[in-house]
Formats: sequence, C-alpha cells, structure tokens
Amino acid sequence: MILTSLDLDHFRNYESLHLSLDPGITIFFGDNAQGKTNLLEAVSLLTTGRSHRSSRDREMIAFGSEECHLKLEALKGETEIRIDMHLKNGRNKGVAVNRVPVTRTADYIGLVHTVFFSPEDLQIVKMGPSERRRFLDTELCLLDKIYLNHYRSYRRVLEQRNQLLKDLSFTPSLRDTLDIWDEQLIRYGTEIINRRKAFIDELYRIVMPVHDGITGGREKLEIFYEPDTEAEDFEKNLKASLDRDVHAKTTGVGPHRDDLKFLLTDDKPIDARIYGSQGQQRTCALSLKLAEISLVEKLTGEKPVLLLDDVLSELDAGRQQYLLSGIRDVQTFITCTGLDDFVDQQLEKASVYQVEKGTVTKR
Repeated sequence: MILTSLDLDHFRNYESLHLSLDPGITIFFGDNAQGKTNLLEAVSLLTTGRSHRSSRDREMIAFGSEECHLKLEALKGETEIRIDMHLKNGRNKGVAVNRVPVTRTADYIGLVHTVFFSPEDLQIVKMGPSERRRFLDTELCLLDKIYLNHYRSYRRVLEQRNQLLKDLSFTPSLRDTLDIWDEQLIRYGTEIINRRKAFIDELYRIVMPVHDGITGGREKLEIFYEPDTEAEDFEKNLKASLDRDVHAKTTGVGPHRDDLKFLLTDDKPIDARIYGSQGQQRTCALSLKLAEISLVEKLTGEKPVLLLDDVLSELDAGRQQYLLSGIRDVQTFITCTGLDDFVDQQLEKASVYQVEKGTVTKR
C-alpha cells in the first residue's frame, strides 16, 4: 500500500494544497501550530472516517469557509484508489471512492490501512480503561467490517437502554420493555467480546518479540484481555445487575467496561498500568504500535501506512532508533519540530518538507 498524492482545499489552515507523496519516509518539520499535524489528520480522516482531534466536521473547515474538500490517491498493488471527501457546515460529510459516492463509512474505511501514532498513544498503558478500549475498537473496526457493524449496533442499543433506565424514574411501567433491549445488547455484546479476545490473542503473539527487541530481552511483555464479563456469562450477569442499573440509571455490565492488562515479567511480574515506570509504560505502548503494523499486514496482506505525529521527541535515543529501523520498509509520514532526531543517512533517504503557516516546501 502506497499513498501517491494528497489534496486539501480549505481544510484547517490549508487554503489549497497538492502534495505528491513518495514511498519510504517523509518528514514534515516546522514550528508548532503551522499545520504539520493537519496533514496527518487529513490522511487519517480519509482512511478511517474520523479525526483523532475532533468529532465535529465543522471544526476542520478553514475559518471563514463553508466547506472543504480532501482527496487522497493510493496504489494497492496495481489497483488505483481515490478517496474524495466533502465537508460542509450543517450537513453530513460526502464521500466518493473512485468517483462513486458511498453512503456508509464501512464502504471506504479499510480500503487504505493506516496506523496513527501520537504522543497520547504513549500514555495508553498509563491512562484509564476507556483509552485502551478506544485502541481496541479503532483497530478492530478498521480490520473487521462485521465487528464494525456489531460495535455500532451495541453502542446504539446501549444508549437506548441507558435512556430507558433514566426514564424509569418517571414511568416505572417501562421496566417491562427492558427485555427487548437486553436481548439485543447480549447478542451484539457477545460478538464483541469474542472478537476482542481473538484479536488480543493474535496481537499478543506478535507483540512479545517486538518488546524483546526494544528491551534487549531484559523484560517480557504479556498482554491480557480483561472482559468485564465473559461472553457465556453476559446474560446472567446483566440480569443480576438489573436493580443496580435501575438505581444508577446506567448499564453497569458489558464490554463497554472492558480493559487490557500489560504484565511485565522479569524477576517479579508487575502490572505495568500501575507499577511500571514511565519508560516501561512507553516501551509497552511503542511495542503495541509496532506490533499493530505487523498485525495489519498479516490480516490484510498489505503493509499499512504509518503516521507518526511528533512522537520522536517523546522517545529516548534508543527507542527512536529502534522505531526508525523497524519502519524502513513501511511508507511513513513523520511530523517534528526539527531534524535533530535524525542522522544524516536517514535524512538522505527521506523526503523532507518544511511546513510554515499552511505552506509546505520541499527541502
């Protein structure tokens, strides 16, 4: 998978931009707030259907404009792929694939696989369960269309059930209708639990040797899926929590409360979420992202495109070099404030652009 060009029209601080993209490593450098991250956000938006920074389309439209256009072209083997996106104030986004309009996100996400890595991702081990669930759901929705459908249905039913639990305070007779939502919640939730478990089992086999390479074998990393309830026990546990749910006015059991556990084993196993040092937690996160690249390739047969948003400055020299050496055969786009993190040999092989006030200039 190779991205070949990116066009932006009134997106963020870009009035008009056309970039021809090279395979290998491309570096966008410049001061903060010049538009570097906007470039990666645009690629991520076109390939995943969502921005990592904003849930509102209007926030991505340039100030003073009513609409914006984005276009991405890619090569998947010998197949050319073009994705166009139109954002307009007050309207749903419009998307076309190879000039044919599509109405569902599932029709275009996953056509081009990207792995996005930001400084916030380095905190995934340290932060709360919701961030780790977000990682799970983001990757699975991109790799598994069936999971995407089950996940969306589960979120819809969960929202409806929670609203009903709130309404019971005013209309107690509605309690008899809970079974309708419970049946659907259990059906979709069971699928989510089973698919998450299979995904983590596969990821675990890949992440172990990656972590060994980063640490020189000094520590072993194990990843465990911690479901709030096992799939076979979901119905029983949901019914058992009914009185608590009615009192709390929210659903207290289900995969929306799952977590991941990162166990570091040396002389004495420790839970990296609680007892790991900052360096250990970051190494776990880096291992997770590098393993994600290999997993995407294994499941799709295509190497993903890697988007590194100001990550190098957050890593020490050893982890920087391990990361850069591990992505030599992956098309990678890197944002940074300067070029000091790169050795001359790396810069000679990379395409380097300076970004200043929404203008991108090749060096």
